[in-house]
Amino acid sequence: MTGTADSGRATTARIYDYLLGGKQNFPADREAARQLLQALPQAADMAVSNRLFLQRAVRVLAEAGIRQFLDLGSGIPTQGNVHETAQSIAPDSRVLYVDIDPVAVVASNEILIDNPHCHAVQADLTHPQLILDALTDSDLATVIDLDQPTALIYCSVLHMIPDRVTDVVAPIRDRLVPGSAIVISHASADVTDLFGELSVSAAKGIYRTQAATEVTARTDEEIMALFGDMTLMPPGLVPLSDWRPELSDPDPYASTPTRSPMHGAVATR
Repeated sequence: MTGTADSGRATTARIYDYLLGGKQNFPADREAARQLLQALPQAADMAVSNRLFLQRAVRVLAEAGIRQFLDLGSGIPTQGNVHETAQSIAPDSRVLYVDIDPVAVVASNEILIDNPHCHAVQADLTHPQLILDALTDSDLATVIDLDQPTALIYCSVLHMIPDRVTDVVAPIRDRLVPGSAIVISHASADVTDLFGELSVSAAKGIYRTQAATEVTARTDEEIMALFGDMTLMPPGLVPLSDWRPELSDPDPYASTPTRSPMHGAVATR
């Protein structure tokens, strides 16, 4: 499974790692992140809020009995990512991280070297059939068996796909068996109302020029369509800070009147 990335250019995975306080990033990523924070100072808060939502969602699904997690566009599994959260509840949980950035994949496998139930591979999530073929025809099937309940995760990644996003999600989503789940967090169209057209346009421009990535915020109706016929768990599609918040969460939006411009939900089959 292969993808393309230029380690001399910033990538969304490593910019995100920097925003979370990680160390798996290069000067180009740090410079892009600094520019992003100048244009949109809330960018780090959005990253932290997204990571906390991911942890809560994985915890809920692991407690419900799911033991397989397929994280597409995963970035780098720094502290508190899927495998740590799931395995804190069920040590035999299996996690497959998939990202297009080869540097992120190498860093991921270094982190996971002593974890026999987890692996990272390089692949482009915009080609879902190739991912399905690999899961069927390779030793990756020992990590993720799609004939068993699986949590499919798209956290803070689908807004990096400017069009045909339903075509990207549907093939793997519709392959999930009963007992499975899908987790999605996505930049909401509310981001412009919250932070202003100039700030949002500048942030999009940084991703475009520094990381060759187009960011497309979507309405709740458009995000809802990505769940297909799956059933949303309460409280439905909401700002991330409002999805089953926990008192121990240091979510930066938990105690402010401004809600997270990232919206998310978890749905089951």
